[in-house]
Amino acid sequence: MSDSPGFPDSAARDRDEAESASAFAHPAVAPDRTAAYGDHPDQVIDFYAPRDGRTAAPLVVLLHGGAWRAPYDRAHVSPLADFLARRGFAVASVEYRRGGDGDPAPGGDPVAGRWPETLDDVAAALDAVPTLAARELPEADVRRIVVTGHSAGGHLALWAAARHVLPEGSPWHLPAPPPLRGVVALAPIADFATAVELGVCGGAVTQLLGGGGESGDPDDRTAQADPAALLPTGIATAIVHGEDDIVVPPAVSEAYVDAAAKSGETAGLTLLGDVGHFPLIDPSADACAIVAEEITQLAW
Repeated sequence: MSDSPGFPDSAARDRDEAESASAFAHPAVAPDRTAAYGDHPDQVIDFYAPRDGRTAAPLVVLLHGGAWRAPYDRAHVSPLADFLARRGFAVASVEYRRGGDGDPAPGGDPVAGRWPETLDDVAAALDAVPTLAARELPEADVRRIVVTGHSAGGHLALWAAARHVLPEGSPWHLPAPPPLRGVVALAPIADFATAVELGVCGGAVTQLLGGGGESGDPDDRTAQADPAALLPTGIATAIVHGEDDIVVPPAVSEAYVDAAAKSGETAGLTLLGDVGHFPLIDPSADACAIVAEEITQLAW
């Protein structure tokens, strides 16, 4: 899915490839309903009803990863959405605009992210979720929302929970904290400085902030988009990260947790031994059950 930072040894690369193959081997699971939150084809949300037939189920808003690049859409986390639905959750899986139009980035990958459209869409989707879920998924309890996301989607989950920390002049600013039970971020790109230093996802952070050729101040963009710069949030936050992750090394999450502590806030960090990047979204992996437990602890 992306370039690994540094120079992991061949055993680590082989393991990452095997874990990726396992996570992506599951067939896509069709949603129960899909609703648009805007006019662009990518501005849609897939809804999954709880499989046990319960009503007033906590709602998990799921943001997929893929380094904010266009080839990776919500289909690859649909098995995770179904897994959570089978655990008794209602699920809203969000699509959003990603980078990929025009010339590729150095190394041949599509450019990561669109500025400001990627963040525009996540903000709009989160604002629309309560109304759309009430209409499309009456089984969902929109008073109990937990946001989760993997990798670049983990970044977006943390960012979505921090919009009230943005300056009032920001187009994404919220006047009060969003009504969330909490955030569970899975191997998130949570601290931009550390991610850039480690070359995470082939320079995806730098490309996101570069905005695909649109002019802008990268420092100002960092201040508005870096979760580690938007603390404290006052929102319960849990991070799950594999100790053997070579795609987004755990040092990225550790830096965020340190930044949270310096701001006077505690962010939980669960490091899973013998786990890499992809088992967190793989329903056949034990790590995925741990993810569901973390969500359960915040939702109920």
